[in-house]
Amino acid sequence: MIEYELKNFVLIIIISTLSTYILARLTIKFCQKNGLTVIDYHKITPTKVSRFGGIPIFGGIFLAEVVIYYITKDVQILTLILVISTTFLIGIIDDIKKLGGIAKPIMLIFASLPILFFGTYQPGIEFPFFGAVRLNIIYPILILIAITVTANTMNTIDVLNGTVSGFTMITTTALLIALILTENSSLFMGTLPMLFSVSVFYLYHKHPSKIFPGDSGTLTLGAMFGAIAIIGNIEIIGVVVLLPAIMNSFFYLYSVRGLVEHTKLAVRPTRLLEDEKIIGEKDERAPVTLVRLLTIGNPLTEKKINEHILILSLCSALLAIITAVVMWY
Repeated sequence: MIEYELKNFVLIIIISTLSTYILARLTIKFCQKNGLTVIDYHKITPTKVSRFGGIPIFGGIFLAEVVIYYITKDVQILTLILVISTTFLIGIIDDIKKLGGIAKPIMLIFASLPILFFGTYQPGIEFPFFGAVRLNIIYPILILIAITVTANTMNTIDVLNGTVSGFTMITTTALLIALILTENSSLFMGTLPMLFSVSVFYLYHKHPSKIFPGDSGTLTLGAMFGAIAIIGNIEIIGVVVLLPAIMNSFFYLYSVRGLVEHTKLAVRPTRLLEDEKIIGEKDERAPVTLVRLLTIGNPLTEKKINEHILILSLCSALLAIITAVVMWY
């Protein structure tokens, strides 16, 4: 039985990594050839980077999840497939034709419906020291909000080359450890594709990026993250490990007083200097972001900022793992 399960794990890893690798290379080539690129504004020399990185991310995860569902016949996996498929579709629409700051969160509510339809959740939250708190009436409402929140939170941390992909690798690892502790082997297997798909994508997304994930990539990762936390009943672990992204999102929303697309900001949060270092904007109209806080009065290279953010992510992941151990032991 152990050998059979090991073969399944190896198969899933191969499918997610290989399909992401192939799709990433094909997407980069197609986008460059057809002018489907965007300017990387954190480079002195204008650099055109391929768009639609959500295709290899989603493709690698989706194909592996379909195989997992075929193996397990577990409704939890079917729920994940429907959540990420809905989110990816919304993200692609947003990549092609920008949705408004309000329209996108509202549309993302539909991505949470499979969780409610299949009932793949427990109407309560496990807290360290206090145990489970049942929320029979309010919990379904929280699910409608949660997927939108996690999807947009992951979207806001997509700030520099390699940031969101590196961040996702770290946060997903923490989720996998929590799922081991809860002994949810099916959902553990269902989470593996996200880790290995985004790890391969990171090779093309790290500095200097050859492809950007776009909203189709970041929203898909964020929605899947939220769905795993809800279905696995590890919501608190999910919140703890997402703290850097949550802080970044909170600072941004508070400073701009609402849901505003970054393309419509009057003043960008940072400026690029001639030595290709990034400095935080002193103009009070600029939104407050994690990158701005790290660089205001302290210019840093893109690589160094990314290192700081990933170190914060590692600290949150470690805190999340400690929280998981306390909760289940």
